[in-house]
Amino acid sequence: MTEDTPKTEPGRARALFSTADFRLLRTALTSYARQTEDREELAKINALHHRLGTYVPSDA
Repeated sequence: MTEDTPKTEPGRARALFSTADFRLLRTALTSYARQTEDREELAKINALHHRLGTYVPSDA
């Protein structure tokens, strides 16, 4: 690749959240889930809680 040829692929994205951030978000969701009585909202919270819990950062 020459210097005046643009890169066709973007560089690696930086992490948006740290592992500690995910723990904090899960804790906050747990607290909120205990307070809400809306079953539809609770289902959304549970799904998000699960996704946050199964996320493993590539740098961990």
